[in-house]
Amino acid sequence: MGAFKGFKGRSGGQVSIPEAFFREALAQVDDLDTLKVILFAFWRLEHKEGAFRYLRREDFLAEGWFMAGLGGQGEVAQGRLEAGLAGGTACGVLLRADWQGQGLYFLNTPKGQAAVEAVARGEWRLSGEEQAPVEVRPTAPNLFRLYEENIGPLTPLVAEALREAEEAYPFEWIEEAVRIAVENNARNWRYVTAILERWKDEGRGERKGRRDTEKDRRRYEEWEKRLKGGR
Repeated sequence: MGAFKGFKGRSGGQVSIPEAFFREALAQVDDLDTLKVILFAFWRLEHKEGAFRYLRREDFLAEGWFMAGLGGQGEVAQGRLEAGLAGGTACGVLLRADWQGQGLYFLNTPKGQAAVEAVARGEWRLSGEEQAPVEVRPTAPNLFRLYEENIGPLTPLVAEALREAEEAYPFEWIEEAVRIAVENNARNWRYVTAILERWKDEGRGERKGRRDTEKDRRRYEEWEKRLKGGR
């Protein structure tokens, strides 16, 4: 393999790597194979699609240029791949979830953490797609996407709250409550929950306008006071 001939300005693709990797995680990486696996994971996941992105062992093996850097496709190279994957999870950059005998590797982000928890609860199933053969059950991604597109980033605690809401209320209720929150510039899950609880207590019916909006806002403000120790 010849020497690297240099980057070609900004015409090539860019890969986003969180600054925390360099400031906090890089010091935990103590071998070259682990570093190669981690950098490949950042690159490959950047080019994946879907609500939850993950890699399988096959995704690493399929890239001949990457495996060449580990020594090829033989047992030695595959052993180095396994060691790199183990190192990536040991240092906390990657998360591994086991699904029906195969490992699924996620970046250690709030969304990755939520995905690993979903796998542990059995909320993943076969998708029928060769490149991403397993996926979260259909209802969860819809709800997660609704939250991310209208309120904010997904975290494990938020994911748990969304699952609880999904069990307690019809999806169309949640969707409508989120829309009301957005319309009233109250992009907060507690505000959405206040709407859902009022509908549960008083009946949803048709939206009645400003009076109901003010009632939801008062309920939300009461929650905020309780959280801050007020009365």
